Amino acid sequence: MYTIKTKQSFDSAHFLKDYNGKCANIHGHRWTVEVEIYSQTIQNEGSFRGMVVDFGDLKRDLKEIADYLDHSLIIEHGSLKQNTLSALSDENFRVIELDFRPTAENMAKYIFDKMSAKGYKVKLAAVYETPDNMASYSD
Repeated sequence: MYTIKTKQSFDSAHFLKDYNGKCANIHGHRWTVEVEIYSQTIQNEGSFRGMVVDFGDLKRDLKEIADYLDHSLIIEHGSLKQNTLSALSDENFRVIELDFRPTAENMAKYIFDKMSAKGYKVKLAAVYETPDNMASYSD
C-alpha cells in the first residue's frame, strides 16, 4: 500500500463547555493538522504517473479546510447563550458552530470526514493542539 501525508496549520480559539478544568475557558491554539491518504496502486500514465495524487492537490484541499477554521472561535452548537452569540456577531467576530464538542479527538474526525468527502482515501487524520499533544482518527 502507498501512503502520502501533508500538513497545515491554523490559529483559532475554543473552549469545552461543562469541562472541569482550565479548558472550560476560551483559549487559543496553533493547531497543526495532518492527513495521510492511501492507495493500493499508483497512477501509471499521464502527468501524475508514479503518484497516488498530486501533492499540490492534497495540500490545497487540506489548506482550504485549515483556512476556513483559521482565526475563528470554534464552539459546540448550543454552548453559548444567544445573547453572547449576537454580541460576538455584532462585533464581527467569526464564530464557527459545530455539532460536536471541539476536542482534538473530534476535530481529527472532522478533518478525516472533510477530506474523505473531497474524494481522498484517508488513512489517518491527526490534530495537534500543541507540539506535544495530538489526537488522531482512522477508519
